[in-house]
Amino acid sequence: MVGCGPVETALPHVRVSFAVFGDPAELAAYQELVRAFQARRPDIQVELRHVAGQSDYQQQLVMAFSSGAPPDVMLLSYRRFAFFAAQGGLEALGPYLEQSRLLREEDFFPQALEAFRWAGQLWCIPQNVSSLVVYYNQDLFDAAGLPYPQAGWTWDDFLKAARTLTRDLDGDGQVDQYGAGIAPRLQRLAPWIWQNGGELVDDSLHPTRLALDRPEALAAFRWFVDLQVKEQVVPDAVAEAAESSENRFLNGRLAMYLNSRRGVPTYRAVATFRWDVAPLPAGRMSVSILHSDGFCLSATAKEKAAAWALIEFANSVEGQEILAKTGRTVPSLRQVAESPAFLEPGRPPASSRIFLEVIPTLRSTPVFPRWGTIEEVADREVEAAFYGRVPVEVAVSRAISLTQPYFQEEFGP
Repeated sequence: MVGCGPVETALPHVRVSFAVFGDPAELAAYQELVRAFQARRPDIQVELRHVAGQSDYQQQLVMAFSSGAPPDVMLLSYRRFAFFAAQGGLEALGPYLEQSRLLREEDFFPQALEAFRWAGQLWCIPQNVSSLVVYYNQDLFDAAGLPYPQAGWTWDDFLKAARTLTRDLDGDGQVDQYGAGIAPRLQRLAPWIWQNGGELVDDSLHPTRLALDRPEALAAFRWFVDLQVKEQVVPDAVAEAAESSENRFLNGRLAMYLNSRRGVPTYRAVATFRWDVAPLPAGRMSVSILHSDGFCLSATAKEKAAAWALIEFANSVEGQEILAKTGRTVPSLRQVAESPAFLEPGRPPASSRIFLEVIPTLRSTPVFPRWGTIEEVADREVEAAFYGRVPVEVAVSRAISLTQPYFQEEFGP
């Protein structure tokens, strides 16, 4: 049963390497998790390997697998694991989960678990079921006399608030406070496209191309880009290079920042203002995008039983409560998600339940080995349009043509 403590089994003293990514506040969460596991299992020594940036982390994993020395357990996004699974680098975890006396499939939110299925198998156990939300500075909203964002607000509501909150505070003709901040990436653009009735690809099961040129997707892309190019309510490329949108939010000079749950530990530690979260504003429909990372097992791990014991503990009630209390995750276990360990009355964000309320609206990006590369290529075109270097139509055309070879490699011409 999921509520029971980890089963104590006798193993010889072994070492397990465990790779994660994230900022210092996230690292502290995993360090606490490892300490708790080793208190339960002193026979297993865990070597925690940390890389701050997710892109650098991904590159180092590729190099580690290529050299034949990957970590035994690693944290991977559902958007990236299939690349390693397709090359034989990961051990399928479906059989482990079926035999577990600690974890049960039905105790997880299905949106998270299903995202880690590929080629008919479950490859990783999700630690979280997060989503893209709007973090907002309550003090700035109060100073502007604006109501806080609420469920059911619209694109127009978002834009009106962003316009009001974008200000030149000293009269020098330069924006000192921005209304909003959002990373110009396909992952951030996706929910706006879905909300407008569009799709990222032409066929969700057997995609052959990006579908960004379809009317609904194109209109959403234009609206997204206009936040910067036309409305100028988000920093331009020069301003973003000088200071990131996230840092501006933390410093009280940006009113709304779009991010997943992973920002919470840092915001709790750094922010000196009152802040909370709201769901994404709704278009034709309410949709957000799944953010989920899972613990995956290397196919070449020498001590698979010990490595699985770490994964099993990390996804037990005790393990997920540890990570939830740091603010890092929206627990993938229903029991923990509905508990004070996650909801934490008295600690920001006060509206943590928003993360649970949007779960039925979550969609995930396609899962196949080349999707990560497709995203990287498309990201460059999204950024070029967002910062006004090329028209949206040009960015869309280039994204489609440049990613086509990867679709053909995956699914054939």
